[in-house]
This record gives sequence, C-alpha cells and structure tokens, in this order.
Amino acid sequence: MSAFGGLDRHEQIRIWDGITAQAVEGERTTLAVIQLEPGSTVPEHRHDNEQLGVLIRGSMQFRVGNEVRDTGPGDTWRILSGVPHQVTAGPNGALAVECFTPARDDWAKLARVEGRQPPEFGESPA
Repeated sequence: MSAFGGLDRHEQIRIWDGITAQAVEGERTTLAVIQLEPGSTVPEHRHDNEQLGVLIRGSMQFRVGNEVRDTGPGDTWRILSGVPHQVTAGPNGALAVECFTPARDDWAKLARVEGRQPPEFGESPA
C-alpha cells in the first residue's frame, strides 16, 4: 500500500443525513474531510476519540460542551474524549478537515455514498 493517495480514491462515508466524510486511515489516527450540506445537523453525541478540526469553507454553529460558537473558514476546534458536541451547517454548507485519535474504527460499518465528487479545495499554487 502506497503512503500517498488522493481524495478521488477515497469512498464517501455517510455519517448522518447530509453529512459525508472521506477518511484517510492510519494505524491509530483517522484524518477526515467532512462535507456538510446547507442546514444539515450533526446531532449531539460523544465518543472516546479526541477530535481536532479546521473549517475550510462555509460556516457552522458548533457546540462543544456548554460553549457555542459560530465558525467560519480558518476557525479550529478541539473536542476531548467524552465531551458532548453538535453542529449545524450554515446556509451554504461547510467543508471541514478533522483528525480523530484513536482511529474511527466505527465508521467501517457505515454506508458508502455512490457517485459523489470529492471536495474542491481551491486553486493549486502556480
């Protein structure tokens, strides 16, 4: 297995209605590109995985524990193990990159989405 890849080679995983992920799996870590459709909601949940993220495009209202923030491109978050959190995507949806440790082994059983294109991150540097 090569150390290199591209998002066009990773399946879209349906996490919740209107929310998909493409996961790059390591032995102990999952890196995920998360796409949220406009107005989609990640219901309150918690997990043993620590979760770090950055918003690339769009907006989200994010609650971590009792703290609520409206987030925009470049904003980051840190969710420690077991802390409840939820998200609602803004009117234009959102694109985020997140890292989970330990790896999200629970995602292996989730449905795959056919025919969706990988997200675009903007122009390549010249």
